[in-house]
Amino acid sequence: MRLRNITGAKQAITDSPFVVQEPMDKKGKWEKVFPAKRPIHMEVGMGKGRFLMDMARLYPAKNYLGVEMYDSVLLRALQKRQEEELDNLLFLCVDARHLPDIFEKGEIDRIYLNFSDPWPKARHAKRRLTYRDFLKRYALILKKDGEIRFKTDNKDLFDFSIEEFTEVGWKLSDVTYDLHQAPAPGDVETEYEEKFSRKGNPVCRLVARRPKSN
Repeated sequence: MRLRNITGAKQAITDSPFVVQEPMDKKGKWEKVFPAKRPIHMEVGMGKGRFLMDMARLYPAKNYLGVEMYDSVLLRALQKRQEEELDNLLFLCVDARHLPDIFEKGEIDRIYLNFSDPWPKARHAKRRLTYRDFLKRYALILKKDGEIRFKTDNKDLFDFSIEEFTEVGWKLSDVTYDLHQAPAPGDVETEYEEKFSRKGNPVCRLVARRPKSN
């Protein structure tokens, strides 16, 4: 969700040691950006960052990157990040359309898409993070057996996403329209997920494996 513009957000992001500056210069060198070489997991559209901070804390053997294009949203994550002693979590302030310009083939092990904006109007379908053009970009940066883990409370977006993944050759598994009837091991709840679950709203989830042909 996009927040109101916050004065000073852009400068705070530029000055933060937790935000990778000039990320295009790191293409092919991301294993050297973190203090230790570990598999890299990325959340695209990370919002306020709670999910990634929980994951980074729980799984120190992985490196985590959070991608968020809105300054004011990323600022909220930075404010939380400053309270954490984590050496395996960094942020990027970029549009997901530019990911192939930032990462080399195979540099990312896993991508999380959590409660992405559903862009419900048909004319905005190309903006959805599971639209086929985005899926093709993700395939370019994931390793050979890399995967996307996608969660949403929006059934229409979930159905749309299943069609898009299938159309461009991704292999789907663990597809559910009610995640909490069969919890997925290894993931943590996002802020949205916790809120929806308390209201009794079902959460949809799937795992999509990168097409072999890319």
